[in-house]
Amino acid sequence: MSSCQRAARPLLQSLRQECLLRRTSHLPRSFSTSAPRRDEGSTTTTTPPPMSSTKSIDQLEAAANAKEAEAKKFRMKERLLDPETTTAHWAERKLVRMGTPPVGSRRRRAALRTSENVPFEQLPYQCFQEARRVLQEDRQEKVQAIAKELAKIKRLEETPADQVPGGERKKNLRLASLRKYMNELKILADVNDPVVKRKFEDGLGDMDKPIYRYYAENKWRGMPYRIITQRIQQLNIVPDVLPKFDPVVDVELYFRRIKVTPGAILDSRITEVPPRLKVQVFNPGERLVSVVVMDSDVPNPETDSFDRRCHYLAANVPISPNQSSLPLGNVDKEKQLAVRWLPAFSQKGAPYHRLSVFVLEQKPGQILDIEKLRELYSGRDGFSLKSYRDKFGLTPVGFNIFRTIWDESTAGVMERAGIPGADVEFKLKRVYSMKEEKKPRGWEAKRLKPKYRGLWKYSKRIHGISRGRH
Repeated sequence: MSSCQRAARPLLQSLRQECLLRRTSHLPRSFSTSAPRRDEGSTTTTTPPPMSSTKSIDQLEAAANAKEAEAKKFRMKERLLDPETTTAHWAERKLVRMGTPPVGSRRRRAALRTSENVPFEQLPYQCFQEARRVLQEDRQEKVQAIAKELAKIKRLEETPADQVPGGERKKNLRLASLRKYMNELKILADVNDPVVKRKFEDGLGDMDKPIYRYYAENKWRGMPYRIITQRIQQLNIVPDVLPKFDPVVDVELYFRRIKVTPGAILDSRITEVPPRLKVQVFNPGERLVSVVVMDSDVPNPETDSFDRRCHYLAANVPISPNQSSLPLGNVDKEKQLAVRWLPAFSQKGAPYHRLSVFVLEQKPGQILDIEKLRELYSGRDGFSLKSYRDKFGLTPVGFNIFRTIWDESTAGVMERAGIPGADVEFKLKRVYSMKEEKKPRGWEAKRLKPKYRGLWKYSKRIHGISRGRH
């Protein structure tokens, strides 16, 4: 023991004794059932019971405190469920389920919650305000140019076709060119505006305006478009399903509120219910589309090849830039649904199945006959997307894909959907080589004699000779 420890030991002992005395002095005297001593009989006193008024005051105070704590907790929960400022993960998930997703990124919401509520346009930065002034002047120039183009379009529309050089065809081409240039001017007028950019990043942009469609298409043409085109090439969608295809519409796939990465292998229980599509178009106006979900890898043991199966078919479904959500389970069963949803499944031993989701745009004003589609494709098997496209004059514009394999829940999914074949198992068939056996040459041919019996174990190409000991 060091000298410092020896010197501090008496002080520690005295402090411990003092603490022990304080603790025991505050402890109440325990009750006893034994008889009191004779010398203590005259000095024993009984404690009177507490007053009822004291009890009621304590109860009121406890109730008030509980009510105040509950109100504080409720206010905290309301603040966390604010889509403008929430940063909690559970609150973000709950807001998404409620249909009011959080606005912008989590970093932006945290900054709004901890900073003063100053409007974005009034930020006290001189350089920022000077830059906004320059952008406003440029925008005024673009607005004047737009007004001139509108006047040109109006004059050309009022001019009879026989007075325009080239006739009706030349007039229509000229009008289309002027409208295209006017849309470019509208985009250039707002493309550098920080307020417009902020609204788009927060998900509050109006997709009916050209500037927000321009931002959305530029964002999609980055990594999402590259991933989709890569999956089309890697999984041989071209030429297995279509001879040529290039998507021009963003199609996102959701199963049970889970966004699916293109080409992901999903559990059979997840794909048992119809998915939800988010179809974002980048040109104005409403149009009718057909949605097809097909399996390109249905094994056929009789022909030793693969067939195709239709898992879902709907037509005459309206979409627009502001109407992008498309739940496949909520389409009109009388006027739009031709083939109901069939859960994705794969039998045991078979390779993965590619289930492609195609969005095909119909011609303007074209309405497909649902009864005819049911008559043609209710059998599901042998479905051809190319034949369907050519027969009704459709244009494939969007694509997504997921895959499925046999898993532990596939049998239950097939049983609930009434699909036979859950007990079927595919096995690989051994394919023997058609080449003739090669005769041993060189080192092997020279050492086939019994003289080199000890070296035979090093030769793997000598057939018909026992490897046992002799």
